[in-house]
Amino acid sequence: MPPLDHPAAAPRNTDMETALAEARAAYVAARPKSAAAYARAREVMPGGNTRSTLHYTPFPTAMERGEGCFLQDIDGHAYLDLCGEYTAGLFGHSEARIIRAIEGAIGRGLNLAAAGERETVLAGILCARFPSIELVRFTNSGTEANLMALSATRAFTGRTRVLAMHGGYHGGMLTFVSGANAVNAPFPVTLAPYNDVATTRALIRAQRDELACILLEPMMGSGGCIPATREFLEMLRAEATEHGIVLTFDEVMTSRHSAGGLQKLHGITPDLTTLGKYVAGGMSFGAFGGRADIMSVYDPAHPKALPHGGTFNNNVLSMAAGVVAMGEIFDDAAAEALRARGDALREALNAVCQRHRAQMQFTGIGSMIQPHFRKGEVLRPYVQSPAEEALRELFFLDLMAAGIYIARRGMVALSLPVGDAECARYVAAVEAFCATRRPLLTAA
Repeated sequence: MPPLDHPAAAPRNTDMETALAEARAAYVAARPKSAAAYARAREVMPGGNTRSTLHYTPFPTAMERGEGCFLQDIDGHAYLDLCGEYTAGLFGHSEARIIRAIEGAIGRGLNLAAAGERETVLAGILCARFPSIELVRFTNSGTEANLMALSATRAFTGRTRVLAMHGGYHGGMLTFVSGANAVNAPFPVTLAPYNDVATTRALIRAQRDELACILLEPMMGSGGCIPATREFLEMLRAEATEHGIVLTFDEVMTSRHSAGGLQKLHGITPDLTTLGKYVAGGMSFGAFGGRADIMSVYDPAHPKALPHGGTFNNNVLSMAAGVVAMGEIFDDAAAEALRARGDALREALNAVCQRHRAQMQFTGIGSMIQPHFRKGEVLRPYVQSPAEEALRELFFLDLMAAGIYIARRGMVALSLPVGDAECARYVAAVEAFCATRRPLLTAA
């Protein structure tokens, strides 16, 4: 599996238009099979895919196989995988203990249409780990988990409105990256500016009689790996308590930052928490849980209980994988080590940017890291300038040329198999990018 040529192997030009044209041409030339696969895909799927996040120009690289923290594309190129399936791939591509658990579950039957012991075991693990979770229910994705959690808050409070954050993302039907979205579920939503204490407090107080829920990630993931300030989270907790609003943390991504998520690190406990796929070892999975009185709206023993269907909510594969993933592998020590490795990596990356005086910085917490092509503190999502978007594309293409796979938007989510050598390789690639693209990164 030969790596692609390193981007520092040839001199770089100093105007963005030419730099991007050359990088795109090199990308296309190296991937004829991916180009052909994309053309075939467009004949049978709109845009050539069924997951919009994976679409990018000139065409997406088609991957063939993965092992540990490495990938191989259909053209035979090898990559260090730092995308980490956008946090869902916490355990890498071939964790032997998870594979054995899945194979064992397959041998006992795929779909038993019945309650199973492993769902109780996994539920117990999650209730013990997360400070907010007294009772929990399972779904097939983080999207479903957030939808069911919001429905619970509306039933519990008798109110209808949700307060979410500009630029937030809570799944395919709850995305606020560009404000209103035609695919969003029809909840009435008020959007607040992330990390803006005064403005958000005022919005809460003005709409307190309508608000069922405050929904946010304690660090924005898709919105740019932007951590919430402690002051902002404390204000939300206080206002939610005072006005009887259900504070809901979407920890689908951020729960990896400690054994009990960011809520445990901050010591700020929400009323409900949502979780996602890594909890089941990367299988299709979601969960929502929290205070027993709120979660009781889904208790079928109650005559006015909300319905909650889902053939695969207690999928025997995800239940078996989850028990091993969360009960045996991702313990306190593993979570702490992963966060420490990510924090050290982010510090090293920012040191590179500062050394080159590049208009570039990395934000995040622990194993979730995002580049921003601007200076100054990043406190909330923003509209990129054309120059920023051009640099982001160039960064992605240069990293792909160096054999490092990241999200198109630049996000990195370290998996457990990523070690010191892999982190050093990423730092070296960013060093090369800053050096060879310096005229573009230092332009006013």
